[in-house]
Amino acid sequence: MTTQRSDGTDVPVDFETYATAAEGDVEGARFTDWLRARAEPQWSAAIEGRFIKELIEGTIADDVYSRYLLQDYLFVETLVGTFGHAVGEAPTMAAKSQLVTFMETLTAEENDYFERSFDALGVAEETYVTPETTATTRAFQDVLERAAREGGYAETLAVLLPAEWIYREWATTADASPEPFYLDEWIDLHANEGFIAFVDWLREELDREGAAASDRRRARLDRLFRRTVELEVAFFESAYDADIGHNLGENEW
Repeated sequence: MTTQRSDGTDVPVDFETYATAAEGDVEGARFTDWLRARAEPQWSAAIEGRFIKELIEGTIADDVYSRYLLQDYLFVETLVGTFGHAVGEAPTMAAKSQLVTFMETLTAEENDYFERSFDALGVAEETYVTPETTATTRAFQDVLERAAREGGYAETLAVLLPAEWIYREWATTADASPEPFYLDEWIDLHANEGFIAFVDWLREELDREGAAASDRRRARLDRLFRRTVELEVAFFESAYDADIGHNLGENEW
């Protein structure tokens, strides 16, 4: 059984079949490559959609970007909590250290970026401290919280990785330095060597977890990964239409 990709090729629903077809050896194939392939066409939509194009070109409207930043600032709080759960579930002290270091970036460097950007965009502090949560953001928060609450280390990685990997993908392909500063800096935050290395590390962690997982658990990781990618697409689009999340529904995982 397969799922259809946007380029017309078929991606097996089980990792062993994918690995054998792609590499000729299950041990040589990457579990995260399979997850990414399974997430098409939404994966491509996330990194090639109009929001990303307008951001990179510097043509995105201030009100659109402000709505996006408000929701992302709200979402980061949930993201930090999910990373905190991953710290508790991580199998080694080295892994815990990697996660803690990234959490420090989210709560310090990125927080500073948000505050400066809101000021430049004319967004009042009382607005960004307690923004109204859109349906899309609530759905995104729900999948992260449920993965942490009801799953283990692998399930948590399955939602954290696509949320970060997508940003690395579009940011590292950006060939422009748009103005004003908050657009250019947002790209740089996700295209610097430290962030690139961290996403590589997340992939390695999920590759290992996925290779050791049962078929049933791999299917659950696949659903979580694809759900996160779907929500990322909706999150970008909700900056234009805040009601888009009402059509997302509930997904069992």
